[in-house]
Amino acid sequence: MENDLLKRITLNPNVCFGKPTIRNMRYPVEMILDLLAAGMTFEELLEDYPDLEREDFQACLLFAGKLMKVNSINQVIAA
Repeated sequence: MENDLLKRITLNPNVCFGKPTIRNMRYPVEMILDLLAAGMTFEELLEDYPDLEREDFQACLLFAGKLMKVNSINQVIAA
């Protein structure tokens, strides 16, 4: 199941500047995560983005969780 969800997240240099997107469409994972963090529900997202499916949102959350499983995170300070 996990692998099926992660297959929904694509990296294509010709789509959204190579950022992770949902199913090679112009829906960046970052945008979906921001909307979920702002309090939108899956149902609200489905209404606003009819091209997407509930599994796409689950894939975004799974992808973000996988990214957080790193050994360390260094603080980046902008000059």
